[in-house]
Amino acid sequence: MKSSYSILFTGMLILCSLANATAQGEAREIVRRMEENMRGDASYQEMTMQTVRPRYTREISMKAWSLGNDYALIYVTAPARDQGTSFLKRGKEMWNYVPGIDRTVKMPPSMMSQSWMGSDFTNDDLVEGLSAVDDFTQRLLRSETVNGEPCYVVELIPKPETAVVYDKVVYWITEKHYLPLQVENFDDLGDLVSTMHFREIKEMGGRTIPTVWEMIPHGKQGQKTLLTIEKADFTIRPEQHFFSLQNLTRVK
Repeated sequence: MKSSYSILFTGMLILCSLANATAQGEAREIVRRMEENMRGDASYQEMTMQTVRPRYTREISMKAWSLGNDYALIYVTAPARDQGTSFLKRGKEMWNYVPGIDRTVKMPPSMMSQSWMGSDFTNDDLVEGLSAVDDFTQRLLRSETVNGEPCYVVELIPKPETAVVYDKVVYWITEKHYLPLQVENFDDLGDLVSTMHFREIKEMGGRTIPTVWEMIPHGKQGQKTLLTIEKADFTIRPEQHFFSLQNLTRVK
């Protein structure tokens, strides 16, 4: 009888392990498809960022190029006082060029969690330095409807070796197009840090993407940042040498 119970218990453990592995594999595939839809192999985008505060609103326009997860270059085109400010990411390293003092500064990893030009986005948010597939473990929590759209709700936990701003990230990903509708970011105490909403999904540059990203910090009344994608091209194929320190000061 004990032997029968042991066999039954072992069988149940195996079935549970297989179910967990299947669920984790499904969650990883959902996130992989979302990341592929949002990033592609390479991209060029023209964007406007509006930082809203209780007493003022600030607007910045920029151009951005990316190649995979390892290369990104952002060039600020307006306002005039910030024009020419640029940011470069190569692998795990990031640089900032300030034209006013004609100086290029290498940014330490600790600055990836800092605000990008006074907005509610971090440096890491803008250059997309991490992969939601490779740098996190994924877990499918449930299905839920958001704004009439059936969504997968997926939890992302950073791997031990991942240098990350947030300790947990929860995505709401549409079942139809595998696009993000909402993201919640949590700190190491489990407290909500910020929520990002994705809106105005439309075809742009040969892909269907959300063209308005709204970042709202938790507990800061009247504060948010809107990122609007005005033009996108996912067919470009920039060479790696485009993302160089020399080009950081020359790109227009």
